[in-house]
Amino acid sequence: MITRTQEEILHRINQYAGADKDLFGFRRDLLTEALDVDHARPFLQPDITGEQWNRHRWDGHADPEAYGRQYLLLAVNKILHHRSGSAGRAVGKLTELAWLLGHDDVVTAMNSAPYPMYGAPKIAVFAERLGWPLHSQAEDPDWRDAFTRMAAGQPCNADGCWWGCED
Repeated sequence: MITRTQEEILHRINQYAGADKDLFGFRRDLLTEALDVDHARPFLQPDITGEQWNRHRWDGHADPEAYGRQYLLLAVNKILHHRSGSAGRAVGKLTELAWLLGHDDVVTAMNSAPYPMYGAPKIAVFAERLGWPLHSQAEDPDWRDAFTRMAAGQPCNADGCWWGCED
């Protein structure tokens, strides 16, 4: 459940305006989804109704936590596939989600974790601190091992990575 007020969220959005930390606006986009339609109105198309906005928010998930749990798995997938830009976007969005949910300790821990290996250490901190699983039961154990290695700052494969995550 979101613990921040609409005014706190708007303030945080405004802090990112023109900031290098949110060059493409992905953090602001996630924060905007936490706003009700009246507060989000400056960021929306003028003809969007409250009903349409509520259906659109959180990619159609019931709430931000449901969205976050699904997005966490997507973030792990981006890291495992060495998708640098997408992984960076995921780290930013999950940082903002932790903030929205009132987990300032998680935000601090994520900001303190190193970024190498496509942000895997930051995503591991997020999942661990929130108690959210990183992998589905059906996922290949080799991928779990690869993510564990990457979260520890090591290449995805003990024998070296042909994708270049050891560089």
